[in-house]
Amino acid sequence: MKRAIILTILFCSQFALAQQSLPIIDMQLHAHPIDGQGPPPVAICTPINPMPVWDPAEKYSDVFLRMLKEPPCDNPVWSPTTDEALMQETFDVLDKYNIYGVLSGTVDRVAKWRSLRPDRLYPAIEMSISPNTPSTDSLRSLHKNGNLMVLGELTTQYAGIYPNDDKLEPYFELAEELDIPVGIHVGPGPPGVIYLGSSNYRAKMHSPLTLEEVLVRHPKLRLYIMHGGYPMLDDLLAVLYAHPQVHLDVGVIVFTQPKEAFYKWLKAIVDAGFGNRVMFGSDQMVWPGVIERSVKILEEAPFLTESQKRDILYNNAARFLRLSDDEIARHHGK
Repeated sequence: MKRAIILTILFCSQFALAQQSLPIIDMQLHAHPIDGQGPPPVAICTPINPMPVWDPAEKYSDVFLRMLKEPPCDNPVWSPTTDEALMQETFDVLDKYNIYGVLSGTVDRVAKWRSLRPDRLYPAIEMSISPNTPSTDSLRSLHKNGNLMVLGELTTQYAGIYPNDDKLEPYFELAEELDIPVGIHVGPGPPGVIYLGSSNYRAKMHSPLTLEEVLVRHPKLRLYIMHGGYPMLDDLLAVLYAHPQVHLDVGVIVFTQPKEAFYKWLKAIVDAGFGNRVMFGSDQMVWPGVIERSVKILEEAPFLTESQKRDILYNNAARFLRLSDDEIARHHGK
C-alpha cells in the first residue's frame, strides 16, 4: 500500500511538471518526406565532429551517404522509416516539450500535418525559385484562408540566387504588403553541398550582408535569418546593428556544429547586446530526435541567464510573430 501511494505521488508530480513546462517556439520545423535526406533510415551525429574529409578520387555523394548510413559517432539520431512515423515522432517531441512550431514544406504536406495538430503548428511554405514556385496570387490566397503565416523557408541560396535578385522581389513585396514574416536560408547547408547537386551554392552567400539591399528596399519587412549566417559572425553583427528589425534563428547549427564553436558564436551575439533577437530553431528534417538535443544544448549554455534562455526559447519569437496575449496565455496553460 505504501509503495502504491509513493508511486502515485511520483506520477502526479511528473504529470504536474509536464503540465507546467514552459513553452518553446521552434521557428524552423519541416514537413519533409522521409526520403528527403536519402533512402531511410539515415542517421546524423550531433554534432558532426569531425566534419567530412574528402579525397576527390571518390564521389562525394558516396562519402556523404556513407556518413548517413554508417555514422561515425556513438549516439547518432536515426530517422524513422515512414512518413507517418516521422510525423508522429515529431508530434510526440512537440507535446513532450510543449513546443509550438513554424512548419514549412509543400502546401499539401503542411496542410496534412496541421490538420492533425493545428494547436501546435503555424503554417509556412518552403520554396525556391523554379518552374514550380507558387505564384504571389496563390500565396495571397493561402494567407487569406489562414494557411500561410510565414513566408519561408526561402531556400534560394542552394540555387545560387542572392536575396536581392529580381526574381525574389515580388515575394518580398507581398510579404511586406501582407505583413508576413520571412525566413530565409542564409548560412550552412549540408557539408559539401556544392558537390551533392547544388552546384550554384557558394560559401560567400553565408554572409548576412547579402540581405542589406532587400532590407533597405522593404523597411517594414519582418525578416529572420535562418541559420544565422553562420559562421560569418562579424557580418551578422554588422547587419543586426544596422537593421534593428532583423532576427535570426539557430536552426541546424545548434546541433551540427561542435558545441564549443556554437557556444562561442552565440555568446558573441549575446555579449554584443543582440540576445533579444535570437530565436530557437531546430531545423528538424527527418530526425525528430534533434529537437530534444537542440533544446538541451541551449538549456545547458553556461553563459546564458535563465531570462536569456527564455527569450531565445520563446519570448523573442512570440514578439517577432506578434502573438496575441491570449495565444501566449494559452501556450502557458492559462
